[in-house]
Amino acid sequence: MYRESFYRYLMTLRDPNKHDEITQFANDAFYDQEFPKQADDYEKLSNYLEMNASYLPSMSIFDDVWQMYLDKMC
Repeated sequence: MYRESFYRYLMTLRDPNKHDEITQFANDAFYDQEFPKQADDYEKLSNYLEMNASYLPSMSIFDDVWQMYLDKMC
């Protein structure tokens, strides 16, 4: 079964006119040149964000989007 990458899913949440935490995460990740765009593994993404994503104010935002991603992929 094909599963799109988390990044690809995250990009569907971008919106320059919205400013909620999830949309801001998507907008900021778009400009992150090092974001692991092909990853679909929670640990890999979580580790990357914890170490490199100063634009993400709370890892709970990632956790919320990760759950949305899983729900959509099932």
